[in-house]
This record gives sequence, structure tokens and C-alpha cells, in this order.
Amino acid sequence: MMSAAMLAPECRGKVKEQESMSRHTSWRVGGPADCFYIPADLDDLSNFLSLTQYEGELIWLGLGSNLLVRDGGIRGRVIYTVGVLDSLYLISDTDVYLGAGATCAKAARFCAAQGLVGAEFLAGIPGTIGGALAMNAGAFDGETWDAVIEVETINREGDKFVRAAEEFDISYRCARSRFQEWFLGARLRLTRGDTENSVRRIKALLAKRNDSQPVGYASCGSVFRNPEGDYAGRLIESCGLKGHRYGGAMVSEKHANFIINTGRASAAEIEYLIHFVQKIVFKQRGVFLFTEVKIIGETLS
Repeated sequence: MMSAAMLAPECRGKVKEQESMSRHTSWRVGGPADCFYIPADLDDLSNFLSLTQYEGELIWLGLGSNLLVRDGGIRGRVIYTVGVLDSLYLISDTDVYLGAGATCAKAARFCAAQGLVGAEFLAGIPGTIGGALAMNAGAFDGETWDAVIEVETINREGDKFVRAAEEFDISYRCARSRFQEWFLGARLRLTRGDTENSVRRIKALLAKRNDSQPVGYASCGSVFRNPEGDYAGRLIESCGLKGHRYGGAMVSEKHANFIINTGRASAAEIEYLIHFVQKIVFKQRGVFLFTEVKIIGETLS
């Protein structure tokens, strides 16, 4: 395999070989990525993709929440967006642009500061706008695509596009498209309102999150999707699984839909516990819990 440092010498970004993904995931686990690219900016990212003409797996990474990278790592390339594709700006009185690499919390505060309401719920999502778009992330009765008008995307050749929201099939925790493209940002249409009220709502939502979720522990956020008409956390708790451990992984005693790394968990231990919870809930309640978390990479041999 060609050395990562030789992939595109004309590019201005930073290339790392064998970068440990445990440094970049909220669970603090994960083996090395063959190539980890930090673009200098959007033009540099487009140039990198165009010049390298890579046909293998591309992983787009924000804060690494809602992601479990196995201990064997990633035999592909990771594009890191945090601190790069993080533009936030006002387009009109009601429209804002939110870059894929911006954290959801920062985006929520930005919208509030512009006197726009409807994006406060983003403060409860522990990830970036790119990840929130990819999975239609939601919190506190709000979902990412509720206010999306259009998105900016890029393909593996480095070509950029603007796509209307109607070109995507949006459902609960899912955004499907017929295009093989990745999100660079989104245009949202919100409602004019009062900044102080928005800030107060954001603070109230964060306080609610802190009261009900194991904030301060390494986790991915919610592990499982809520089944229709019920809650994954309630089902898991009803099976007596709160506090259940496997190695360094544990079902949170505060919220059963969270699995936490107690300090030295491996990705394999976390994945085993995910499947164990699925098996027990299905056996006792007849409901199969689908994961919200995306599991990628190779296991250790």
C-alpha cells in the first residue's frame, strides 16, 4: 500500500498513518485507521479526493459519537471534519448554514444568538451536524431534518453539489439518498423569536439531559433506536439489565439505553454487551432492538 504521506503531496491537509481511533471516538475505543486525513479547508478536501481517486472505504468522522470502531481498526481512509467544515452563518432573516463539522451544541447556540428558534434541541445531540444529518438525529421531540431546506454534499471524486431536502428519504434515525455523497453542511429554515427564551430553553434541555443521562462517562449516546410506541431504555431496564457488565463495558445505571466504558473496555466488550442486551430483550419482551450506533472496522484476530 502506498504510504499515506505520499497520497497527495499537493494537498495542504495533514495525513496520519495508523492513527488510533480511540483518540477520536466518544467511547474511547477503536483500533488504528490506515489513513487519517485532516483537511486544511473545503477546497483542500475537494483537491485531496480528486487527486487520490481512492475507491476503498471512506469514513467521515466528526466527534466520533454514535460510532463503535472495532479493535482491529479501519482498513480505509478517515476524513476528519471537526474544526474544518464548521462554518456557521446567517443566510437570510430565517435561514442559516450549519457546517458538517460544527458541533450540534455550538450550532444550537449560534441559532439562538441570531434570534432564531427551532434548533434548540440540537444542544442535546452529542455530535456534529454532519452526523446528525446522516442519521436524522433527534432529541427532546426535535429531529435534524425537520427544518432542512437543502444540503451541500461532496462525492469521492471531490465534486460538490447542492441537493434539495426532497431528494432524500427521511425517516426515524435515517436519511437515505440515491447518491454516493457525504454532507458538507445544510441550510435550515427557522422561525424568528426571542434569543433569551431560546437560551433559557437550551439551558433547560441540557439540565434535563444531565439529570437523565450518564454525562461524564465515555459512551456513544443512545445505543438503540426506540421501537414504535415504546422506549428502548424502558425495555432494557424492565429486563433487569441496568448495571450489567461485561469486562469494562456496563449498561448505565442511570439510563439503560446507554452503555458506558468504565475505564478499560475494549470495543469487543462493548459490542458483546450490545448483542447480549438485544438477545435478552428479545427473549423476555419479544422486541428486537435495532442499534442507533454504527459499528465499523475489523476485529482483532
